Amino acid sequence: MTETMRAVAYRKSLPISDAASLEDVELPVPSPVPRDLLVRVEAVSVNPVDVKVRAGDDPGGSPKVLGYDAAGVVAAVGRGVTLFDVGDEVYYAGSIARPGTNAQFHVVDERIVGRKPGTLSFAQAAALPLTTITAWETLFDRFRLASDSRGTLLVLGAAGGVGSMVVQLARTLTDLTVVGTASRPESSEWALGLGAHHVVNHHDLVANVRAVAPDGVDYVFSPKTGGQIEAFAELLRPGGHITAIDEPEGLELLPLKSKSIGFHWELMFTRALYETDDMIAQHDLLERVAGLVDAGTIRTTLTTELGPIEAATLRRAHEMVESGRMVGKVVIAGF
Repeated sequence: MTETMRAVAYRKSLPISDAASLEDVELPVPSPVPRDLLVRVEAVSVNPVDVKVRAGDDPGGSPKVLGYDAAGVVAAVGRGVTLFDVGDEVYYAGSIARPGTNAQFHVVDERIVGRKPGTLSFAQAAALPLTTITAWETLFDRFRLASDSRGTLLVLGAAGGVGSMVVQLARTLTDLTVVGTASRPESSEWALGLGAHHVVNHHDLVANVRAVAPDGVDYVFSPKTGGQIEAFAELLRPGGHITAIDEPEGLELLPLKSKSIGFHWELMFTRALYETDDMIAQHDLLERVAGLVDAGTIRTTLTTELGPIEAATLRRAHEMVESGRMVGKVVIAGF
């Protein structure tokens, strides 16, 4: 194995239209520490977190590698690794506290890695990890749903990366009625194709949701929470729950009190950041979802595949994510 590798990094926060916003760099190949896998990266995906970190975390001139989704092949293992062997095909989202996946080689703790679904290409698999983990933890850790859970779930942004997986997992693994929001014909069609029972326009949210769920909803998944709390309070039944994945400034939750509505945050990096005792739960859920994919129950959310993995291509992918009009996921494959 070579001592250096190709990677894509940024050195300061710049608009994505600037050619220096993401640069091709040469970096040392990382070494796995205990419980780590060294993965040869075959495909990566771009998520809103990439855009957020690039815009808000200035590395002061040092190259910082982004990327929080990958599919690849295990090239080496660190001491104490028990879940994988060299040559295994894997998929995972990594940790925001470590260098990202936009590189030829990447190190990741085995406890947050799953075996790649055998029926998917590396590109198709790379679309899934971050959004799958976020959706799974929303449904089963925050809402504490089970296979026999009933009620109505409102999924904002149902055609987005996470929303697409919330819809699929809720429809496949619970008895919930799933209501998604979308504002364009192509995004509505996508969400319905993934299993949403109803799709409504998010403009005039209360009226449009009431039209298909006149008695209200029990759960709300929200990727865009600012300015929505009063609408959520109106739509949710007493004792309902919200899980949010954004961080709007000045969020006022008092309108939720009279109905005793629960508000939850979801950050899929929490387990890796704090190395929680149940960190391996992410390995377990990725393995479970790989099985569902191979059984034909869950499908990849890849809608756009670009290549190769280099700065110019990643700048294009960042522009697509920044547009806010993505349906499904954009993936970049091959060095």
